[in-house]
Amino acid sequence: MTVPQPPNITPPPVRQMRNAELAGLAKGGGPYRGKAVFELIDRAKSDDDAATRLGELSRLSALREDRAFHLVSLAWAAIIGLLAAETPYARSVAYGAFAALAGTDQAELLAYVKAGRIEDAHPQV
Repeated sequence: MTVPQPPNITPPPVRQMRNAELAGLAKGGGPYRGKAVFELIDRAKSDDDAATRLGELSRLSALREDRAFHLVSLAWAAIIGLLAAETPYARSVAYGAFAALAGTDQAELLAYVKAGRIEDAHPQV
């Protein structure tokens, strides 16, 4: 039995993409969804629009179900990235995104970042 070769897909140039394009890539699914989310995370510290888009993306069921690794979904990654940005705006977006999670997800995320309250979470990425 021969295993077929995967298609040769050129990765998108996420560093050159606008925030709206990255959000569209993340919403559209596919193998580069995570790459788009992590590029927005990199921008959130100095770009409120990137932070806003991360907050919106964290509410999508597709990103809540798509795991970056183990328990960490792409939605969690977005929230953690917002918290790590440590700007007042990014943190307020993170608090809203966290509040939109189901109670079980909230508890598991708090355990993951080792905080009793979301306001006490100061993860580093």
